[in-house]
Amino acid sequence: MAALVRNLSDDSTSTAMPALSVILPASNEAALIARCLSSLVASRWNAAAPVETLVIANGCRDDTAGRARAQAGAFAARGWPLRVIERAEGGKLGALNAGDAAARGPVRVYLDADVTVSPDLLAQLHDALDTARPRYASGRLDITAGGVMARAYARVWRQVPFMARGVPGCGVFAVNAAGRARWGAFPEIISDDTFVRLNFAPAERVGVPAPYRWPVAEGLANLVRVRRRQDAGVAEIGSAFPQLRANDDTPPFPARDKLRLALRDPLGFAVYAGVALAVRLTPARAQGWSRGR
Repeated sequence: MAALVRNLSDDSTSTAMPALSVILPASNEAALIARCLSSLVASRWNAAAPVETLVIANGCRDDTAGRARAQAGAFAARGWPLRVIERAEGGKLGALNAGDAAARGPVRVYLDADVTVSPDLLAQLHDALDTARPRYASGRLDITAGGVMARAYARVWRQVPFMARGVPGCGVFAVNAAGRARWGAFPEIISDDTFVRLNFAPAERVGVPAPYRWPVAEGLANLVRVRRRQDAGVAEIGSAFPQLRANDDTPPFPARDKLRLALRDPLGFAVYAGVALAVRLTPARAQGWSRGR
């Protein structure tokens, strides 16, 4: 068997059909998984049907699965099923497919392990997707950073029109049952969030006001590596799935707006522009799957 799946329902279980399934791929995320799960279980939730959470520990060489299971008591106290699926293989797309195969909820929330959600996000996503029409939704992105370079980059990145006015879904995006029917298994691609977002026309995407925290890469080298990977992911979608280009509504970033940003925040703009320039001028190295940050 290609995948090692162990103890599929070894944690808190519920016979009630969930209103929403959270699919959480996690590879070597022992340092972060408890914080992510703690934010989920602290969600405000008034629906009678529970929230189901599936952690897919894929290719882990640390105790990601064990630390996820340690949260079972908190989930059980709310009557929310928490299941941990262990796969020998790494690879986020395989993990997403394994989670989809096990999920029971009609609304699917795809969540990265380094994200922390605000208390109202799950409920707002559920309400936005409670329709028979295909819909995609995400929350208000709060980009977080620690180091000087990362903070400078994030200050400008969050003001780029696509990030400021769109529904990018970085780190967390959700679809309803009609929306999930738009594609079958996740294909082996770099950018799962871009692929899913572009399966929906702009009018089918909903941004809810509840925020979530998503960390940017730390250090100049990592910023360049991640930006190169992001650009490659977008280019790959355009090449492999040209029919999805019709749903791309990325707004322009005029030179005059860039100049205003540069004048307001010279350091931030210098770091942001420097990362973009480095991606263009330095050759990419072949790499397999890696986490985005």
